[in-house]
Amino acid sequence: MRSSRHKVLHPVAGKPMIWHVLTALREAGIPAERTVVVVGDSAAEVQSTIDASFGAGTYSFAYQAEQRGTGHATLQARAYVLTDADTVVVAYGDTPLLQECTVTRLLQQHEAGRTPVTLVSGRLDEPQGYGRILRDAGGSIAGIVEDRDATPDQRTIREVNSGFCAFDAAWLWRHLPHVSPAPNGELYLTTLAEVAARSGGVQALIVDNVDEVLGVNTRVQLAAAEATLRGRITTQLMLAGVTIQHPASTYVDAGVVVRNDTVLLANTHLTGNTSIGSQCVIGPNAIVGDSTIGDRCRIVCSVLDRATLEAEVTVGPFAHLRPGTRCGRAVEVGTGSEIKASSLGAGTKMHHFGYLGDATVGEHVNVGAGTVTCNYDGERKHATEIGDGAFLGSGTLLVAPVHVGAAALTGAGAVVTRDVAATTTVVGVPARPLERGRRRGAGSSEAESPAGSR
Repeated sequence: MRSSRHKVLHPVAGKPMIWHVLTALREAGIPAERTVVVVGDSAAEVQSTIDASFGAGTYSFAYQAEQRGTGHATLQARAYVLTDADTVVVAYGDTPLLQECTVTRLLQQHEAGRTPVTLVSGRLDEPQGYGRILRDAGGSIAGIVEDRDATPDQRTIREVNSGFCAFDAAWLWRHLPHVSPAPNGELYLTTLAEVAARSGGVQALIVDNVDEVLGVNTRVQLAAAEATLRGRITTQLMLAGVTIQHPASTYVDAGVVVRNDTVLLANTHLTGNTSIGSQCVIGPNAIVGDSTIGDRCRIVCSVLDRATLEAEVTVGPFAHLRPGTRCGRAVEVGTGSEIKASSLGAGTKMHHFGYLGDATVGEHVNVGAGTVTCNYDGERKHATEIGDGAFLGSGTLLVAPVHVGAAALTGAGAVVTRDVAATTTVVGVPARPLERGRRRGAGSSEAESPAGSR
């Protein structure tokens, strides 16, 4: 991989490779309390990533101080395997395409076949680099030879060993400690295939697409796994009732939830722990990460990060909803609007070119173009509160901490430095209550009114 990051932590569809493996095992009925993760290089980083994904203490970890092969790694897990286990499954953390159905098939075939070892194999047109399955004249498995040790004739064999396998637990622990090291000093699990062939037999689950259970070893293979997994995700969504305009340009992370009758337009990215409701339209060019979106929402050409939208909210184009943003029902957020750590009540409208930070905005508030909460004094962030039905004129600056009461109005360009009482109109720099009856010019009796935009 030519990387400072441990291989199994490289993300595929938004999740570390090992996350996909552990999830497939769990979905196949192998619970976390019966799963042991063997770690070696970057052990602390791998463990902390798994703990962060599934919860601390969910998985047991065995430490392999010296990397002396797959057989040696399996031996490190022995002390953590529950004593009532009849079957031991060995999986690899760099196989992110492993599916629950394949794990289930392996367990079923192993139980039905009653052999000490059940391998998972497949055929490759270009098997270079992989161990070959050796079969006798009758077609039974006689052993496995690693590519580096294979003869020219053996290298022509197309059936390869994936490494993913199941063992009779008692047989495994009886024979594995006595495996002879390879010339390089490593203990290979594959050596047990030949041992089993002489003492009970070996069977193989041959999969149609062996790429599913082969490890990712290069960035090229990482990109191929990414494309395959994202294709699976979009296919599953479409079969579940989601319309995807252009699957090749739609990127949905593993674990993202999208409800039926939602439409995902081109170049939509749904990442992290995101949930999209029903009958939404997302995109084009929308990036939604770690956010919860209610039913019948519309998001176009905008970025949402850790935001929460209730039903019927519209966002965009070119809006940015930052962490902590909460929009109530039927809120409208338009062009060039940015919101951070703020809540907007139902029916509030912020149509263009403004910033709300650390603000609590009531229901049915009009936030005029260019309105800004001045929430940072250079040392601390301060809060702004805006009551229900308030009308903020274009270019209003709210110098926090400040409170604007219900149904209050601010004039265009007002700089609000003090609290504004409910139903009061303020104008000017700094903003002051508008005098009733104040005239615009000689001969006019019309009261002056603030200017705003919707």
